[in-house]
Amino acid sequence: MSLHGKTALVTGGAQGIGRAVVEELLQNGAKVALVDLNQSVGEECKSDLDDQFGEDNCIFIQCDVTDGEKLGDAFRNTVDRFGRLDIVINNAGINNEKNWEKTIEVNLTSVIKGTYLALEHMSKEYGKQGGAIINVSSMAAFLHSPHQPVYTATKYGVIGFSRAMADASEQGNYGVRINALCPAFVDTQLLQTVEHEETMGKFVKYKDDFKQRMDKYGVLKPSLIAEGMLRLITDESLNGAVMKITCSKGIHFHTYEPLSA
Repeated sequence: MSLHGKTALVTGGAQGIGRAVVEELLQNGAKVALVDLNQSVGEECKSDLDDQFGEDNCIFIQCDVTDGEKLGDAFRNTVDRFGRLDIVINNAGINNEKNWEKTIEVNLTSVIKGTYLALEHMSKEYGKQGGAIINVSSMAAFLHSPHQPVYTATKYGVIGFSRAMADASEQGNYGVRINALCPAFVDTQLLQTVEHEETMGKFVKYKDDFKQRMDKYGVLKPSLIAEGMLRLITDESLNGAVMKITCSKGIHFHTYEPLSA
């Protein structure tokens, strides 16, 4: 399915999973706003993408996703530039057990803000034409580890929030599908942070155990995550789905028991 005529906004879009997803979106004809905290990496990424896909197809917006006002501006600037918004991928994430409040702000609070902003620009309740939101969680929500208690909590939170909002969207007829994506270990900068005391605090002592887990479960390429993302964007039957991506099973979905008290 072509994404020509569609506009996407991707947070954490200049590196790792975000960059792979931005490339996949551009490849399929979408216009893309890549939102990232890192100015130099963002500008370099945009320059590479301009060479590859032409200059008018993507914009880079420098933004700290924990700054609600700046995040709101990023959404408005995207719509001003491309005239619409159809796809939002809340992907920005950090791994910092030492400054755990920051981890909650980036991994959970900003995902909630990003979802609400996306709805303002896409939901039929505001007279818009609908769209798709994908919130990036993690297999840490299923394979929790003693090394990342707060990171784990945020990723559980992303799933709970996304599924509840998917139900709200369905009942309120927002026309917006909301799904969560849970990759296992991915070959990105984030994976390097387990080595350092300044990010892991007292949990840094578990780093060898963490590396053993990586050896056991394997490390995914960002391109496979982008492939899963595209499926969540294009399969209109999916709402409230939780996609898992692992080395052993590839792309698959978590199944839930029917609701019962």
